[in-house]
Amino acid sequence: MLFPGTQMHIATFIFVCIELVILFYLLIYRLARPDDKTAYLNIILIFLLLIYNVTGGLLPDENLPGSYFIQMAIAYATGFITPCYFPYYVYNAFALKKMKFHAHKGVYLFLIAPYIIFVLVFGFTGNLAKAKDLLILPVAYALWVIISLVNAIRFKYRNNFSSRDSKEEVAVLFLSLTPWVGLPVIDFYNLGQAVEASITNLGFLLLFALQMKRHIIERRAEYQKLIDSEKYLLNWNTDLQKEVDKRTSELEKISEQRANTFVNLAHETKTPLTLVNNYLEEYISKSEPSEELTIVKRNLDKLTADIVNLFDLEKFNRGFAVYNHNLICNLSEILQDSAILFKQYAAKRNIELSSSIEENIYIKADPFSINRIINNLIENAVKFSRDEGKIELSLQSNDEKIKFIIKDTGIGIPIEMQKKVFEPYYQITNQKSCAQGMGLGLPIVKKVVDDLNGQISMVSNTGKNPGTEITVILKTHNMMEQEDVVSFDLPRNTIGNADTVDIEDSVHDDEKQSILIAEDNTSLLTYLNKKLSVNYNVYPAVNGNEAINKIKTLPFIPDLIITDVMMDKMNGYSLVKIITKDPLYTHIPIIFMSAKAGYNDKLFGLKLGAIDYIQKPFQISELLQKIDSILLNAGKQKRAVWDKAFKTLHSKRETSVKSTSETFEQNCEVYHLTGRQKDIAKLICQGHTYKIIGNTLFIAERTVAKHAQNIFEKVEVSTKIELINKLESQ
Repeated sequence: MLFPGTQMHIATFIFVCIELVILFYLLIYRLARPDDKTAYLNIILIFLLLIYNVTGGLLPDENLPGSYFIQMAIAYATGFITPCYFPYYVYNAFALKKMKFHAHKGVYLFLIAPYIIFVLVFGFTGNLAKAKDLLILPVAYALWVIISLVNAIRFKYRNNFSSRDSKEEVAVLFLSLTPWVGLPVIDFYNLGQAVEASITNLGFLLLFALQMKRHIIERRAEYQKLIDSEKYLLNWNTDLQKEVDKRTSELEKISEQRANTFVNLAHETKTPLTLVNNYLEEYISKSEPSEELTIVKRNLDKLTADIVNLFDLEKFNRGFAVYNHNLICNLSEILQDSAILFKQYAAKRNIELSSSIEENIYIKADPFSINRIINNLIENAVKFSRDEGKIELSLQSNDEKIKFIIKDTGIGIPIEMQKKVFEPYYQITNQKSCAQGMGLGLPIVKKVVDDLNGQISMVSNTGKNPGTEITVILKTHNMMEQEDVVSFDLPRNTIGNADTVDIEDSVHDDEKQSILIAEDNTSLLTYLNKKLSVNYNVYPAVNGNEAINKIKTLPFIPDLIITDVMMDKMNGYSLVKIITKDPLYTHIPIIFMSAKAGYNDKLFGLKLGAIDYIQKPFQISELLQKIDSILLNAGKQKRAVWDKAFKTLHSKRETSVKSTSETFEQNCEVYHLTGRQKDIAKLICQGHTYKIIGNTLFIAERTVAKHAQNIFEKVEVSTKIELINKLESQ
């Protein structure tokens, strides 16, 4: 039974329809699983099968274009090409390694070549029956392929050939592939289109069913793995969340314990500080004023203020009441008294402090909290203002609101930092770190203002017209007849911690070695300068930049550099890196001082080339002993280098040098030349330039010139020739 209007049998047409559906399914599957190579192989197979069924079912047909020869050649071609693909297909899709020869060579020799011969004979003779006799070779080859297929399957399952799955796969492979490989046999005996289509297509459908079963098993395994993975992840997430909650709880407990310890420490520290402060004040009142006691008192006040700030900030964070805001105070009087004190402080730096304060403005707040706001804001304005700057204070009330404004012409605060300055422990870099503190002033101001339900805002500029304006808005209090205003006296140490000190260089003494000290705390710098200047020339600097400038401008090279690590503008590490890169200064021994006590910090400092790393606090006696030892060893090394250079330069004149040297030494004593002046004079007499002398003695050329000038004055000569005659003559 043929399909109407064609030579195609209805059975062939049914198979074509089924295989078209399968082709679309495989294309969709391929798009969904592009990494599945078997799907690609199946698409090629079903496509070749469709071509085979269509051409085999429609050809030959006199109603179709093309001669009988061409139609038959095409029909037989599709019948050969499809079997040619099967060895390659089973070799890759089913991993039948023993089919490699047939997949890559056999089909070309025993299927493609005979087909070409078949077409040539049929074309020349026009006798299809005679041409079909030549298909005996593909028939024989088909039997060989079947035998090879059996052997390949046995080889693949040689270790598990008796399992159910392997037997099932073997049976389906054999039943489905044998008809396809035997297509030449079917064509040879001309069994008819219906038989041929049924045998070959049923074989393919068996093969496809096997592939579908494999896909279903694989997809189920993948799905099960996915389910197991989701369960594992769910359990893992649950366990992880429990672990995170547990760790978080532990960290919160540890943090709470540390906070409690911190609060207790701050609280316990306040008691001994109170005793020390009172006894010190009593001692100062009975003793003569001295700079040492002033420095001790100022730093003790600073330590007390820092402890109080730390303690109060922690109480604010915990929600404890720090102040009694049920009191009523006169804000105008508190600000006026503070302005008087700060004017004296600002005058030391030629800063003009002006105020415009409205009288009798009252506020319901603890006067100590109001003083804290005023003190912190004005002190910051003075600290961060340039010398000869201006500060304006303004206090006014309007519509039950108090507006306190403080405006300065200081360095300004970058926009990205303006919110952070109200965060605890945040500091902005300024010119001198001794004014830097712990970064608690503004955060406490913010806490107090919030506690009073007020507002604080900032406008700052770091451009051509720098400066900062801070505005505090609070609620005014209207006095009632029965209410009293609490009296308030400013604390004596309101601004005692912010004194600035100018530290001068030592008067240079040729007989002393020179030390450069870089330290941003002026009190400590003053102390070190005083202690070290007894035995050394001391040149202080408040940061790395100033230290670099001082080294370059001094007429000599320092014998030792002592530097703090944490400084503004340029820290100690950066200072040492710059110094060690310059051949003129790389020999200078360096000592680091730092409050950073970590092992890695010390190791990093020593790796930069420092001789020692001293942790603060330290004993001055320890520092003095280390300085003496370092300079003594450095002097020995310089002397050894100088002696070696001297011997090398004069090895050819040993005899004459001995006699001349004795005379030279005697004459140097007569003219009272120092040890360094003797070394320089000796090299001058030997004809060396100031540059060579400087390199030999590890000093700057300008230092050599200055020493030479002093030598000429002592010996009373004006030329090198005169100097040689006076120092080396009998």
